[in-house]
Amino acid sequence: MKVLGMISGTSHDGIDVAVVDFELRGGVLHGRVGHTASTPYPEELRARLIAALPPAPATLAEVCVLDTLIGQCFAEAAAAAIAEGGPADLIVSHGQTVFHWVEGAHARGTLQIGQPAWIAERTGTPVLSDVRIRDIAAGGHGAPLVSVLDGLLLGAYDGGAGALNLGGIANMTVVRGTELYAYDIGPANALIDAVVTGRGLNARGFDEDGRIAASGRVRPRLLEVLLDEPYYRLAPPKSTGKELFHPGYVEEALARAGGAAGGEVGDADLVATLTELTVRTVAGDVRAAGVNTLVVSGGGCRNPVIMDGLRSALPAVDVRPSDDLGAPADDKEAIAFALIGWLSAHGLPGTVPGGTGARAARVLGTLTPGAGPLVLPAPLAGSPRALVLTR
Repeated sequence: MKVLGMISGTSHDGIDVAVVDFELRGGVLHGRVGHTASTPYPEELRARLIAALPPAPATLAEVCVLDTLIGQCFAEAAAAAIAEGGPADLIVSHGQTVFHWVEGAHARGTLQIGQPAWIAERTGTPVLSDVRIRDIAAGGHGAPLVSVLDGLLLGAYDGGAGALNLGGIANMTVVRGTELYAYDIGPANALIDAVVTGRGLNARGFDEDGRIAASGRVRPRLLEVLLDEPYYRLAPPKSTGKELFHPGYVEEALARAGGAAGGEVGDADLVATLTELTVRTVAGDVRAAGVNTLVVSGGGCRNPVIMDGLRSALPAVDVRPSDDLGAPADDKEAIAFALIGWLSAHGLPGTVPGGTGARAARVLGTLTPGAGPLVLPAPLAGSPRALVLTR
């Protein structure tokens, strides 16, 4: 079964696509990763999306317009992937998260926009969407959903392994034999990107190759203030997003650091300090997990300041990119949503309770029919015990 997975993550810079051809053989699921791509949002749309994100107020009219415009962008990205990689049996669209409602350390709701009907109409292919909400309805956080992929990929590692995704938010799955838990650690690139974009430090909106961070120095007092965030002290499972870690959060931290920060904090020093925040919070949690291997994906794994910082802070841990396991670091989340589509199509759960905190595993998503009758494969009695990815 060929599944096209699509997602725009918390960096909200564009749409990642991965086409995976799945085949189950003797209890092991084999996935051949075919076409992958990343399609940037048009600048006007990205600016409009950023302007509507919390804590900014947004009207229902604006949400409706963005739902349509983002859905049309996803539709074009899907059509381009099909033109390049051939027809798919199912498309899975995560859409764009615009709000993740967490209250009292519990997820209460989540909203992803990008109307799937536009994708189904453009491609004629059935679309699975709204993949997070069923887990939240079952008492989970709806995140990190990539943990179902991590569990199948990493279960055989001796000494336990961690799968770290460095997107806008850093999340980690810890796998040790049959034991699995996962949660959001805190910001990976979210605050760095907010400063780079808000202060116009470069046209790309992120610290390319960590150059800005490398040119600055870490401000200890500001870092101390940032590390005092109560979220870091919550026990897993937990989830977070840009509802907490947004541009105003940085300004509030600067104000709290005040004169004790050693005078005005320049742009490069601010980016260096936010980058060190990512290193410190991630390294601390990896040490606490006690794993021997850390498999890293997401845009942050292309930042040498973050990666060198992690390797320095974790000398006893083998830190490697997810590419080594057949999941290209830039495409892993899109591959994970393709996997969730395969599982849902076969009547299998796409969550692991230890990964999200739900009462039990659940089959995920809402289906939008394509051009013809909705035909699903015969349901399977049990989930695969492992996943092997190849290109």
